[in-house]
Amino acid sequence: MNLQSELHKASLFQNLELLAGQVVEGFISGIHKSPFHGFSAEFAEHKIYNTGESTKHIDWKLFAKTDKLYTKRYEEETNLRCHMILDNSASMYYPKVDKLNIDNLNKIGFGVLAIAALMNILKRQRDAVGLSVYSGTYDFYSAEKSSERHHQMLLAKLSEISMETKPSPQTETYTYLHQIAEKVHRRSLIFLFTDMFQTTTDEDKLFDALRHLKYNKHEVVLFHLLDRDKEFHFNFDNAPKRFVDVETGAHVDLYADTVKEAYEGGVGDYLDTLKLKCAQYRIKYVDVDIHANFSKVLNTYMIERQKFL
Repeated sequence: MNLQSELHKASLFQNLELLAGQVVEGFISGIHKSPFHGFSAEFAEHKIYNTGESTKHIDWKLFAKTDKLYTKRYEEETNLRCHMILDNSASMYYPKVDKLNIDNLNKIGFGVLAIAALMNILKRQRDAVGLSVYSGTYDFYSAEKSSERHHQMLLAKLSEISMETKPSPQTETYTYLHQIAEKVHRRSLIFLFTDMFQTTTDEDKLFDALRHLKYNKHEVVLFHLLDRDKEFHFNFDNAPKRFVDVETGAHVDLYADTVKEAYEGGVGDYLDTLKLKCAQYRIKYVDVDIHANFSKVLNTYMIERQKFL
């Protein structure tokens, strides 16, 4: 590999920890516009007061500032175990991006940065985080820990993924979800980042694997990453194009407008089925447009954490 290529690779998410911190700080600074108003700098140490709870731990000083009731959370209450799962298959590298940055992301770039941002929050809250990465194989696994050394190791792995140029062309999502479910023993909050595209399209096996993630009373959130403009709405100019399946190599030549309606209907049906199955298995389904900001991911985490503890 020549020097220019090396320099190009080194520039991709060069300081992931700093970038993740900026995402979180931006989220916190805008949090007053959300249902978590007043829950910014203090959110790691407080939880929303629920009617019927004892009032002795209400933070009245915070109430005076925010006009909302929060109770102080003590250290033994903050222990949360969170396991991140990242789909690293070839379809996650769409769209093709020459240089990843926060304003120019593909699906894998969005997933890497979203996980890093969540890790930033979990670190502040002294919680344990683990990571699984799969593609054509079960690429990486690390159990939940809360140490600084562990945090840096996971960041290094995520940075390495963001520099990948030859992703695995195939994957069987359900195979690795079963394996991950067997490894996460203690009750955890599990976040799965995937586009739900796989080489082998056996929906029954896929849904069975998603259900397996609920094993041991885990709470599971599926972040479904899509480039909605292209992958859902199929908005391409009506010139002849070759569309290539990056995982199988199959291709088709066509005018986008000739299949747009049928394509959108087919994808819509698949998404409806996926949402229905997630609801049936009590898995939280969150559709995420990779060209939007990270607030949907971080807000979902805040809500699920409150429910989990």
